[in-house]
Amino acid sequence: MLIRSLLTTFSLAIALISQTACAQSQPYSVEQVSDGIYYHQGVHEDASIENFGAIANVGFIIGNDCVAVIDSGGSYKEGALLAEALKSVTDKPVCYVINTHVHPDHTLGNAAFKSAHTIYIGHEKLPAAMAAREDFFLRNFSETLGDAYTGTEFIPPSQTVRVGQPVTIDLGQRQLVLTAYSTSHTDHDLTVFDQQTQTLWTGDLLFINRTPALDGSINGWITTSEELQQMPIEYVVPGHGPAGGTGVAQAGWQAQLNYLTTIRQQIRDIIMDFGTIEDATSSVGLAEKNNWLLFDEYHRRNVTAAFVELEWE
Repeated sequence: MLIRSLLTTFSLAIALISQTACAQSQPYSVEQVSDGIYYHQGVHEDASIENFGAIANVGFIIGNDCVAVIDSGGSYKEGALLAEALKSVTDKPVCYVINTHVHPDHTLGNAAFKSAHTIYIGHEKLPAAMAAREDFFLRNFSETLGDAYTGTEFIPPSQTVRVGQPVTIDLGQRQLVLTAYSTSHTDHDLTVFDQQTQTLWTGDLLFINRTPALDGSINGWITTSEELQQMPIEYVVPGHGPAGGTGVAQAGWQAQLNYLTTIRQQIRDIIMDFGTIEDATSSVGLAEKNNWLLFDEYHRRNVTAAFVELEWE
C-alpha cells in the first residue's frame, strides 16, 4: 500500500509539472475527443496572470450547420484563443454558447463569442447565480488575471433548461441533449450529451485528478454522480482532467465518489459523536490527500461546507 501511495503521489506530481510546463511553453490548442468534438484541457492550477484563467476544460461540438461552444474559458483572453482554435478547425458559425455552471473558469470568456446570432444557454438558476457573483468576479478576477480579463462581460443565458425537463438542440444533423440537475456541485449544474458520438460533457460534476470543489450539496453531488456513472456513454469530457473513453469515465466517477462518500461518512461519525467542525476539518478525509492535486487548497473548505449541510440532516 505504501508503494502504491508513493507511486500515485509521484504520478500526480508529474502530471501537474507537465501541465504547467505545457501551459507556459506551448500555444493554446485543442484536441479531438471524438468525431467533431474538441476540447482544451485546463491546467491544474488556480487562476493567475501566467495561465490567464485557462484552468478548466472548454471546447466545442461541430454540426453540419453550426457549432456549440461548451464553456467559454476563464478569461476573455482564453475565450478569444478558443475562438481562434475553433476557426482553425471549422468555418461554421457559433450558434450556441452553453455554460455548464457559473464558476469563472467556465464563463469569463463568453463575450469572445458574442454575435447577433449566438444563443447563450444554461441551467434555469444560472442567471441568478451569475448576477449574485458578478461584483465579486469583477473585483477579484480583474486583478488576478490582469490584462487577460479585459473585454470580459457577464452574459447570462437567454435560453434556460429546467430540472426534469431536458432540452435538445440541433447543430445540423447533430443533436445535443442538455440536462439540468438539482443541487450537486452547485445549484445550477448542466450536462451536454452528444447523441451522435455518445459523448458526455459533465462540467464540474466530474473532476479527474484535481480535487473536487463543493459549492452545492454533498448529498446531491453523490446522488448525481451515481446516476451519471450508470449512464451508457462512449466518451467523457470532465470539467477538469483528461477526456477519454469509458475506462477514463468509470475510473473518474469511482475516484470522485470514493472521495465524497469518505468525507460524508467521516463527518457523520463526528456529528454523531457530538464533535465540532474543527474536529472535522482537522481529521476528515486526510487519507485521500495523495489521490488528488491541489488537495490543500480545496479539501478543508469541502469539509467545512459538507459539515454545515450534514449537521442539519
